[in-house]
Formats: sequence, structure tokens, C-alpha cells
Amino acid sequence: MNAAAPIIDPEKLHVAIGRFLGDVGAVVTAALVITGDKLGLYKTLADSGPLTSGQLAQKTKTHERYIREWLANQAAAGYVTYDPATQAFTLPPEHVPLLADDDSEVMMCGLFGMGQPIFADEPRITDAFKTGKGIGWEDHDKRLYGCTDRIFRNGYAAHLVKDWIPALEGVEVKLRTGAAVADVGCGHGSSTIQMAKAYPMSQFVGFDYHEPSIEAARKAAAAAGVVDRVRFVVASGTEFKEKNFDFACCFDCVHDMGDPVRVLAHIRGSLKPNGTLMIVEPFANDRLEDNLTPVGRVFYGASTMLCTPASLAQDVGLALGAQAGEARMKAVAQQAGYTHFRRASETPFNLIYEARP
Repeated sequence: MNAAAPIIDPEKLHVAIGRFLGDVGAVVTAALVITGDKLGLYKTLADSGPLTSGQLAQKTKTHERYIREWLANQAAAGYVTYDPATQAFTLPPEHVPLLADDDSEVMMCGLFGMGQPIFADEPRITDAFKTGKGIGWEDHDKRLYGCTDRIFRNGYAAHLVKDWIPALEGVEVKLRTGAAVADVGCGHGSSTIQMAKAYPMSQFVGFDYHEPSIEAARKAAAAAGVVDRVRFVVASGTEFKEKNFDFACCFDCVHDMGDPVRVLAHIRGSLKPNGTLMIVEPFANDRLEDNLTPVGRVFYGASTMLCTPASLAQDVGLALGAQAGEARMKAVAQQAGYTHFRRASETPFNLIYEARP
């Protein structure tokens, strides 16, 4: 006998339709955000105040008909406001740090841009659901790496030197007087370079197995004028040979590792007896139900498409995921031989842990 058909509540259905239409609209609008970012449309609106479609097109040397349609979408999304009396569009001041300020901690254009590599990689990820195979970080669409750096670097700039390092026991004094520092899993090197600019007496080395990222990091260090105290080396977290570090860091990468216990143990072996490891991870509570938030939605989505496949592509494949939480991270550190572990700081987007041998 077939089970009885579920009874549908019309009011709940109406709410669900609205939610799903909003999500579809967000997907379509995301592409137009990328366009607005590339063409400088948001920055022009931020600098110029209310503009008609013709005025915005003239200022940005773009075609008015495309601009008119783009602005209509942005107004429907609530990203800009529209005045029917003047037919002018305005970027609200509260939206400027989200869409037009490249130095803002809450700049969102990088997150919107992440949709491009995610959609490009979707067929392979979908197939991996059936096979259980991983997809290495190096095997993703090449647009991923610049987007990732853009997403994280402003948060690091806002908090790394100002909040996170001062929250660690005795680390800032060492950095100011001259310390040896390892940034493991450094990516494009934004975190390494920020520390080097703040602590010119110290020496820094960034390690990452992804050669294109190391090449980008070296160019960024040269542009920042810190090559006298920064080096970048192609090496994984278990392969780098250097030792006697006073301070080591892992920024938003431990959960991506196939065998984070082995990596953290290797880092422990590279530290001086009184050395410190700082682990920066995405903000997460220990219970899934406590992560069912807008931030958790983004992190779980990224974890499904990027972090979990990366870990499963490596030996062990622990697949902590981007919402591992403090309890699991502490367990990993303890298995790696760290006797001291504590949450030193946090933001709405990150948890900062201090670990010592």
C-alpha cells in the first residue's frame, strides 16, 4: 500500500516559494555583482552619489542599455536604491564597504566571485559524491585561488596584528625583537606579508605545496617591499625542512588537510621548545544545529565544494570540514602532541587557537 500523500500547508508553501525565488535571484544577481565589480560600477556610484543610467554609463565608458538593465536588477535586489522622480540610482553608504571598498573587512565581491569556480567545478564534485574520491586544491578552476585570497586578506589585515597576535602569550614581544616565523599553508602570502610589514625585526617563511600560489606570493612580497625578511617555499606541511621557529601559523587551512595530525606534529617538531602555533579557522560551534546560520550556510557550502574534497584527495582524508569546531580542533592538536590549547580570540568569521608543545 502506498503511503498517504503528505498534507501541504499552503502558508508554508508560500513562504518556501518566496525563499527559493530569493535564492534563485541571488544566484543570478551574483553574476551581475561580478560585472559591477570588474567595471568599477559600484565604486563610481560610491564616489558620485545618485546617477541615472546614462550618467553612470558615461562615467564608466559603458553602454547605457546594459547599464540600465544592470541597475534595475541591482535595485530589485536592494543593493542600490531608485528614485522614480529623478530616475537616479544610489549606492547606500551602508553598502559601500560591502561592494565598493577593496580594503573593507566585509567586502563581499570576492565571495560573489567564488561562485564562478564553484559552478565550473560542479560536475566533478557531483561525480565525487558517487565515487567518494577527493579533488585536490590544485585541481580546481584557476579563478579559485585569487578569490580565496581576496576573501580572507582583509579580515587578516583588520585583526591579525591588532587583535590576534596580541592575544597570544608572549608572541608579540618576540616578533617585535626578532623571531623566526613559519606560515604553513600560506597561499598567496597575504598573512605572511602583513606580519612582515608589522614586525620588521623578524624573519618569515611561507610554505605551500601549490606552486602557482607561491609564485603569486613572491610577487606580492616584492610589491610590498618585504623581500629582505620574507621567503616563500614550495613545500607541503609535512615536507618543509627548516626548524627552530619561534612562532608558526596556519591560516584557514588545517581543516583542508588530509592528515592534520601529521602536519601539526611536523610543525611541533619545527618549533623551539618554547614556540607557539597559532591556528586560524572558520568560526564554528561544536554542534551542527548551532551552525545553521547565514555564516554557517556559506561555510558548509564552501566545505562541500572545496574543503572536504581537498582533504579526501590526500592521505588519511580526515575531512574535518570548514565547520569542525573547537572540540575537534583541540583533539587534533592533542593527538599531534600539543599539551596546551586554548581559544585566544575570535571574530564572527574566525576562531583563533593558541597551541604549544
